[in-house]
Amino acid sequence: MQGVSVQQQGQASWDQELIARYDLSGPRYTSYPTAPQFHPGFGEDELRCAVAVSNDRGNPLSLYFHIPFCSRVCYYCACNRIITANRRVAGPYLERLDREMALMADLLDTSRPVNQLHWGGGTPTYISDDEKRTLMTSIRRHFNLRNDDSGEYAIEIHPGDTTVESIACLRELGFNRLSMGVQDFDTAVQAAVNRFNSADEVRALVTAARQQGFHSISMDLIYGLPQQSWHSFERTLDAVLELSPDRLSMFNYAHMPNLFKTQRQMDAAQMPGAEEKLTIIHRSTDKLLAAGYVFIGMDHFAKPGDELARAQREGRLQRNFQGYATHGDCDLASFGVSAISAIGDTFWQNHKDIADYNAAIDSGRIPVARGLVLNSDDLLRARVIEGLICHFSLDFSPVEKRFNIIFNDYFAPEIAQLRSMENDGLVVIEPQHIHVTAKGRLLIRRICMVFDAWLGKGAQAQQKFSRII
Repeated sequence: MQGVSVQQQGQASWDQELIARYDLSGPRYTSYPTAPQFHPGFGEDELRCAVAVSNDRGNPLSLYFHIPFCSRVCYYCACNRIITANRRVAGPYLERLDREMALMADLLDTSRPVNQLHWGGGTPTYISDDEKRTLMTSIRRHFNLRNDDSGEYAIEIHPGDTTVESIACLRELGFNRLSMGVQDFDTAVQAAVNRFNSADEVRALVTAARQQGFHSISMDLIYGLPQQSWHSFERTLDAVLELSPDRLSMFNYAHMPNLFKTQRQMDAAQMPGAEEKLTIIHRSTDKLLAAGYVFIGMDHFAKPGDELARAQREGRLQRNFQGYATHGDCDLASFGVSAISAIGDTFWQNHKDIADYNAAIDSGRIPVARGLVLNSDDLLRARVIEGLICHFSLDFSPVEKRFNIIFNDYFAPEIAQLRSMENDGLVVIEPQHIHVTAKGRLLIRRICMVFDAWLGKGAQAQQKFSRII
């Protein structure tokens, strides 16, 4: 497939003029409504009602565990993390995770199988192998984990903070998917952002993971960092392609030093300008498609045989707080500081501050800080946005049947807004379908924003989002 362009493959098509016009800031839609709409009026009573509904429905479970600790600060990071070289802080935190699980296990029907498990951070590999075993033993005590390797059990790892021996430990514990935060291999870029992992380190971990039989290896890259250019980024991309990950994400760095103080330690003058960033993502997209990867959506690519690509082909790809998902039918219960759950028709988030989280657990309370009960309009729009962002196509008939509406009447204002996008070649509107064109796929977030009734209202009006491209 060498030399095949984006346009020839038909998965996505780059139109510079349209990119420039539509490349605004907007949500990533890992949920709808998005997190800025969560409010502190949501408490344990609403949570208990949601769990009761969830138990009646009997959906399988997805579990997320947030490990917030990092031994070194990455200047670009906007995640909820605690920087400390004192690894003894992990023990008390894991004990509180166990107590939080016990509180939720008293409410949830834990006989339901756990089809999806994810450890994120922070840096989950910050904790020792023995502490990893302790946490997984605790999870198995409270929940019904699968023992046949059929679930999607994933962990995020920092290649510079993970050993080959730890890879074997992770597989032993039941993990079958790895996500590696590579970001960039260029030494000047790494020095500028204070994150270090060499291609050789990553290669050793990839080799070990394949020897251990991991089902899928994913890598994350970031473009827009100091000292980057297309030529430097291409060298990183070439090195990554040699490693042949099953999935690859390329995230646009959002520089918001007013919100994230550590970003002030980077020199904004050294960051690539808007035109250079567009060059990076344009040529990288061409290169990945030419190498045989499928454009899943937004920043994500996967090999055609990967479960993510198969789910998209078969119309079962979904989206949640972990991004694109193949087990979107699950109720998501999340644990740890700042973790977000999605159970029944509700979202809720734990306390973001570790002291508040600890205080709640120590007093025997579920550490919920804020949340949202979705209304019928929220649920309808969430279904529409998910269909578009996962499949680039929307059939009105199932939506009309599920929500008892006439799509063209209910969404008449939105259809009118889409007409200008249709004139620009981003979408095709038919009487019972919306199709996103090859040109529109790279701008799918902008298309989804048409259906966002919360956009620019309430808390979301003050929220800062990353740019679409």
